[in-house]
Amino acid sequence: MLKLTHSRAVLLMVAVAFMWSIAGVVTRQLEFARAFEVTFWRSLFTALSLLVILPLWRGPRVFAQMHWKSGAFWLSGVCWSVMFTAFMVALTLTTVANVLITMALGPLFTALLARIFIGHKLPLRTWVAIVVAGSGIAYMFGSQLNLVQSGALLGCLVALCVPIAGAVQWTVVQRGQARGEQTDLVPCVLVGAVISTVVALPLAFPFAATGTDVAWLGMLGLVQLAIPCTLSVVCARVLKAPEISLLALLEVVFGIALAWVGANEAPQASVLMGGALVLGALVGNEILGFKERA
Repeated sequence: MLKLTHSRAVLLMVAVAFMWSIAGVVTRQLEFARAFEVTFWRSLFTALSLLVILPLWRGPRVFAQMHWKSGAFWLSGVCWSVMFTAFMVALTLTTVANVLITMALGPLFTALLARIFIGHKLPLRTWVAIVVAGSGIAYMFGSQLNLVQSGALLGCLVALCVPIAGAVQWTVVQRGQARGEQTDLVPCVLVGAVISTVVALPLAFPFAATGTDVAWLGMLGLVQLAIPCTLSVVCARVLKAPEISLLALLEVVFGIALAWVGANEAPQASVLMGGALVLGALVGNEILGFKERA
């Protein structure tokens, strides 16, 4: 098992958020693959990558040792599949801005579930950071939010599944840690990828992706999902659920920066201001937390 200090876990989660953030700029390179086909190929390559990564990391008996009879194991796997799938489905129904604003509710949901089911007593600094970071995301895209558009409300409701599933996922991991349970939830990422692949397959026809598209999506499956999602579960053994959810918001900030550099999508001033709020909230929360632990 990988042992991490709190500080190293924070740095690792920042790296995880960066790997998650490459999806936008890579998607701009696709020629014909869209929506459910993107979800299918990305989830398929995630599953294939994990079939190689997990035995190399945990040994050849990793699959025989998976906790197939554990309810927490399957719940975690379903949560991953919802996160892998719902994001792309929501994008087919409403704008990226609407989806991202909805997903910014993740830290609040995580904090509330951790408080209800685990009994975490969150410090005031974490609540303030959640509010400030969420406000920053909302400010970045608030001018584009329009629920009057056809299907926009439905899209936001589908997008709501992402932060809810994420909150349940991190809470399940933390609850197991608090109870001293030995259930290994890292392979649940594989379970989620398989479920997402099966669900997206019938909706992906007819296939339109070129060989280049498939190559890009194969890279996403490995670098943007398989590796960072596995590492995020490892970080969840050290960091509290609300901290993980807050650090995951960096995905939005990194994604904007990458799209600016790699796809020539210059952000508006409101995006830069909102990003500064997110970074400020995260840095402030971690500095105060470090002082408390010291």
